[in-house]
Amino acid sequence: MKKYNFTLLKQLCSIHAPSGNESEMTKFILNYVDRESNKWLQKPTVYSGGDFMDAVILVFGKPELAVFAHIDSVGFTVGYNNRLIRIGGPKLETGLRLRGHDSKGKVEGVLKVDKETGDLAIDADRIIDRGTDLTFVMDFRETESHIQSCSIDNRLGVWVALQLAESIRDGALVFSTYEEHGGGSAAYLAGFLYQKYNLTRSVICDITWVTEGVHAGKGVALSVRDSGIPRKSYLKWIENKLASGGVNYQIDVESAGGSDGNELQKSPYPFDWCFLGAPEENVHSPEEKVHKDDISAMVNAYKVLLMT
Repeated sequence: MKKYNFTLLKQLCSIHAPSGNESEMTKFILNYVDRESNKWLQKPTVYSGGDFMDAVILVFGKPELAVFAHIDSVGFTVGYNNRLIRIGGPKLETGLRLRGHDSKGKVEGVLKVDKETGDLAIDADRIIDRGTDLTFVMDFRETESHIQSCSIDNRLGVWVALQLAESIRDGALVFSTYEEHGGGSAAYLAGFLYQKYNLTRSVICDITWVTEGVHAGKGVALSVRDSGIPRKSYLKWIENKLASGGVNYQIDVESAGGSDGNELQKSPYPFDWCFLGAPEENVHSPEEKVHKDDISAMVNAYKVLLMT
């Protein structure tokens, strides 16, 4: 197992960027590219701002494959009198610590879940501005075998994409938005890539779940289906690539859930897609946990797909 420095991943996990408020992540990625790309095999063409909104696309050489990694996380929106509305599907448990920022400054508090009604609120020392978004407080931990933090989904996918950027000759890295709350950018980003570069192949660089059939430490998960169904012949092409590259992977089959792949499947563009990502425990909580062997397998998988 290759040993990686996860300082960058910790930085990514610390950034407040729930669905709909991804601008800080966008700034971080653009600054990172500006600072680091001189050290890469080649500098990418960067697409951002304007019609791209908070999304970013990096294009290297003559791309034949696009890697989609969403930059948002789950969270909460403050409603009236400190009541909360979910952003995506965060873990709901009384006592979880939340953070944010409003017109009066820093916001901190504790999630309260009414056992009878299911209503959500934040226990804070003042009334928070309506519309303020909140995320879990980060407690980043690294052991010999695991990484654990909030927002591993999908800051780990972003981290993997940035690792790949160092040595890509031909390919596109797509940093999309809104994925946790129903998608919203993957389809129009795919449209841009199809129209400008005639791209029709993609892989979704995201995080999936540890389940009865997908186990921590057993390799990156290749999803045969979730709520969306990728094209079988394309899956076979991916599988053959992974097998020939010696990648440690496991097959994931689910009846629910989704990703940017669902947006691509529903788009009017002929885009093939599949989901390929490390499985995690404690999904959408402050305690998201991923095995380092699966992180290594995930990086290796994408290198095989992009570098061969």
